[in-house]
Amino acid sequence: MRCDVKFDCVLKMDDMIEVIVNTEVRQRDATEAITIAISARALFDMEEEHELFLTEGIEEYINQQISNEDVPLKEGIVMPFVKAVQMVNVKLLERNPEEKQLFEVILLSTHSAESGLRIINSVNYYGLDISKFCFLSGKDPTKYLLSHNVKLFLSACESSVCNALKKRIPAARVMQQDIQTAGNQLKVAFDGDSVLFSDETDVVFKEKGLDEVIKYEKNLEHIPIGEGPFKAFAMILGEMKKKFSPENDPICTYLVTARSGNDLGVRAIKTLRNWGLKIDEAFFMAGSPKGPILAHIQPHIFFDDNASNIEGARKVGTPSALVPSGCI
Repeated sequence: MRCDVKFDCVLKMDDMIEVIVNTEVRQRDATEAITIAISARALFDMEEEHELFLTEGIEEYINQQISNEDVPLKEGIVMPFVKAVQMVNVKLLERNPEEKQLFEVILLSTHSAESGLRIINSVNYYGLDISKFCFLSGKDPTKYLLSHNVKLFLSACESSVCNALKKRIPAARVMQQDIQTAGNQLKVAFDGDSVLFSDETDVVFKEKGLDEVIKYEKNLEHIPIGEGPFKAFAMILGEMKKKFSPENDPICTYLVTARSGNDLGVRAIKTLRNWGLKIDEAFFMAGSPKGPILAHIQPHIFFDDNASNIEGARKVGTPSALVPSGCI
């Protein structure tokens, strides 16, 4: 989907000013929009630019961005996810032109407005329906998440992600990689423990081992697992899916968990049932590598708290986002 965007302001700010730019596109209903905030380094591959900033300093970085402001930045890891989200919006509006519960993507950048024009031009080049840009000149972007009612935050900066999680906002860290996705649906894959579910079972496993975990889960089989940081976002997707018939559903959700099905799967399934959350496909991997099944699914994004699972997913081209533990 391409969106013709016009700008209602000229950026003439020094790098100490926080700037929020609104562009003239279809406005979302702020009370019902599903707002997703992403950083510039998540949306675009800016690793070379970031290295220049680290080695040569901010002035050289700004000069380089100004000199190349008409050269589009390379697509980043989150780009396919954003395009798939926009596809869902199109389907929602085709179904109901008055639909108010639409995704809205906003860009939160630690860059200054002076160097931000290249980012705006790149958004236009790729035809992305992004109407809000926040250029914060190195300041923590997470202080604006609550005011924008953000439901998901994706960033390349671990400290920003941790700060968002502390505010109880679903957040994950992404790193640039080669990716391979399927484009006919928005495909989102979740790990179970410490992502969809709380870390209670992980804690028991680390402290007492597998045998005790099995006993623990059996004893609590009829009690739902605690809520994890991504339960709220998964529920939002679940509610959106209800707007479509199964054959026309543009969203597909997956649970890909290290739990075994026979010993540890029962409580997980009963928890999802208790929440009223229907997952399209669930894979209980019993500790096996997740990469092969993710290579088959080809999700637009996969959320996991385990670095080795993230690395395995990256090796098969799955866009992966780490939910760091210990932040909450």
